[in-house]
Amino acid sequence: MSTRRDFFKKSSLAAIGALAGPAILKGASSDVGSHQYGKYPERRKLSVLSYSFNSLVGRGMQDIFGYFETCRYRYNLDAADLWGGHLKDFFERYDTGKYIPFEDTWIANVKEALEERKLFIPNLTADGCHVMDFNPERTELNYKNAREHLRLAKKLGVIGFVRFDTGPGWEMPNGRRDWTTEEFDFTVKRYKEYAQYAYDNGFRVGAENHMGPSGEWRNLKKLYDAVDHPGFSFCVHIGGWKGTDEEKDLADRESAKFAAHTHIGWNIINGPLEEKMNNLRKAGYPGYYSVEVPNDENQYDIVETALSKVRTVMHKWDLESLSNG
Repeated sequence: MSTRRDFFKKSSLAAIGALAGPAILKGASSDVGSHQYGKYPERRKLSVLSYSFNSLVGRGMQDIFGYFETCRYRYNLDAADLWGGHLKDFFERYDTGKYIPFEDTWIANVKEALEERKLFIPNLTADGCHVMDFNPERTELNYKNAREHLRLAKKLGVIGFVRFDTGPGWEMPNGRRDWTTEEFDFTVKRYKEYAQYAYDNGFRVGAENHMGPSGEWRNLKKLYDAVDHPGFSFCVHIGGWKGTDEEKDLADRESAKFAAHTHIGWNIINGPLEEKMNNLRKAGYPGYYSVEVPNDENQYDIVETALSKVRTVMHKWDLESLSNG
């Protein structure tokens, strides 16, 4: 089954158990709460990265408005975690390497759709905008597209995080595991610029443990320390690090207190989910718990299974709070 990494380098609903109960399984009790710009709701910080529906997007069966409808009315969520593939002209922008500004009319329609459904955006994954590419022309193109995604985030009122991958590529040459000094300095400079814009407009920006050197915690932490800006953070794809299982577990624990957003893969959903969520909770993680699942013919059921399992852990937290209160 595909992952975003595989995608850019080239099942039925389970019973959750009596603990969760029917309301948790089906999302019958609302997760939607009031919020202010720049401040998350206090409970049920739950979302689904729209990449989870990328096969439907590719088949022309879901657009950004259908995704919003799915979040709000199928899964009873208050947040839409946007993957770039749901944005207008994504494939032309990404695959053919073009700078395509977002039309103001389209932005206004998207914002209206969010407001009508009482949704907001805790994260925007801006693919095709990685900070540095081995091709200098693509680096400059990505810079223009990154600035346009920042403008989009401002217009849509993103209150969480915008993710730009680091680059310069998915695989580094000659087995290299880190950036050169020149690559690193350039990357830090760009993130400082993006972070200031984000800070001025009520959100944060940064990398993910995703592309090239950023897949190792030591490198991502070095980048975090070098940028050293309140508008900069990162998204943790839980368990998505490079290295041994022990190294990945350590990276998940150590990165938890720095993360602005998270993506929870299918392997974690069906594995050490509660342990990984508790890592974040104990670290005071303020963001959303966003599921990212592979594509299948029963895609809506798979997403519901993932959300239900995360809701089950959150329900246990609620019970703990009540018993300790």
